Amino acid sequence: MNDVKLGALCWNQYTKWPSLLEAGKRADRLGYDTLWTWDHLYPIVGDPHGPIFEGWLTITAWAATTERVRIGLMVGANPMRNPALVAKMATTLDQISAGRAILGLGAAWFEEEHLDFGLEFGSGFPERLRWLGEALPIIQGMLRGEEPSATGPHYAARHVRNDPPPVQARLPILVGGGGEKVTLKLVAQYADANNLGGGFETVKRKEAILREHCERIGRDEREIERTAGVGVVVIRDSRAEAERVFDRLFENNRVAAKWQDQPIGTPDDVAGYLAPYVELGYRHLIAGYPAPYDEESMTRLVTEVKPVLEHSGLSRVGDNP
Repeated sequence: MNDVKLGALCWNQYTKWPSLLEAGKRADRLGYDTLWTWDHLYPIVGDPHGPIFEGWLTITAWAATTERVRIGLMVGANPMRNPALVAKMATTLDQISAGRAILGLGAAWFEEEHLDFGLEFGSGFPERLRWLGEALPIIQGMLRGEEPSATGPHYAARHVRNDPPPVQARLPILVGGGGEKVTLKLVAQYADANNLGGGFETVKRKEAILREHCERIGRDEREIERTAGVGVVVIRDSRAEAERVFDRLFENNRVAAKWQDQPIGTPDDVAGYLAPYVELGYRHLIAGYPAPYDEESMTRLVTEVKPVLEHSGLSRVGDNP
């Protein structure tokens, strides 16, 4: 049998707090391995002029009200916060959750929210990637019990201490994004896990590039857990009914043009959609759940689809305990 991990990415937009809190608790009860939400200040799907809850406070509330699921942001926006502070926040989350925190990080992309909130956004993606490259060694050092220093050009730190340390001996750092020249190189250099999306063919191409980066710097690629965002999952007894539910979810989130090529349909349909990821070695699959967090789909992905994926004799590339 090949283990498959499932993550629930519960959208923190166009929802009420009791519903979002319950979605996280439900994921824990159902046996999801990981639980995520976005680090955004405006909605990122559909109309941005609508409600959204702040990500770090959301996952902290989940950490205090769940028991076993691992928790993180998909992914933290590096420009929004000082990296030494982020390491301290992740450590506190790990203490609150008794060792279940994952630190997701990315370079950020949503200009409007940064400008409106007065947050630095830099001159473009290359500069934000340089900032992320500066931030990661500070964060990694603090999480590993070191006292790192840094002298910029963007971030500075002076023998910064992190006390108490995380509960986990190695609190995992997940770097999200598929930039082929820089982001995937940062994954190879610093990350314990990656996250890719954009469909299977995109993930397949970028996986090959990640392996090349690992080979160039002498990193054992098997040390990096592979995770993939697979889109919005909707499971029903018929494809037609699944499509109707999908349409209602996107209407609730004020999306004018619904997403295409999503894992929607019967349990067999969804298993067939996800199987190529597992065969590639991406055995940690993160399903998107928009409000109002369809309980039937959340349940059936665990109880009906996951067993099919685990019993299909798939490969164990990119394994991580």
